[in-house]
Amino acid sequence: MTQPPSPDVTALSQQLLTSWNERDVASFAAFFADDGSMGGFDGSHFEGLTAIAAHLAQIFADHPTPTYVAKIREVRVLAPDVTLLRAIAGLVPHGPTDLNPATNAIQSLVAVHRQDGWRIALFQNTPAQFHGRPELADQLTSELRALLSFV
Repeated sequence: MTQPPSPDVTALSQQLLTSWNERDVASFAAFFADDGSMGGFDGSHFEGLTAIAAHLAQIFADHPTPTYVAKIREVRVLAPDVTLLRAIAGLVPHGPTDLNPATNAIQSLVAVHRQDGWRIALFQNTPAQFHGRPELADQLTSELRALLSFV
């Protein structure tokens, strides 16, 4: 059996966030494996493409969603067909041109190789609140702010 091609999980992560920024439900969901899971910023959890797409459609219908900016911190091959990506992310609210530090997050993405290519098995978006350590929150915000071209 031949080994699957090396994943470009960095591109997969970037494309996922681009789909969010473009409010493209179909594209966002299409990056997931059929049995993929997504953990949302508010702690909610969704299993499978249908649930992920339905949740995202509701968010886009009900809210002027902010724009993601992210920085990849690590890509680690766990097995020939499994890769972990860890990133930091911030959100620029609709209208303003600066990050909302209260929405900074740590993201984890697990990609798996399937017959139709590399897909997301798990995407977890966890608030980066650093309770009792405001210097870490400020450092993360500064790191993300450096990625903004319009601030």
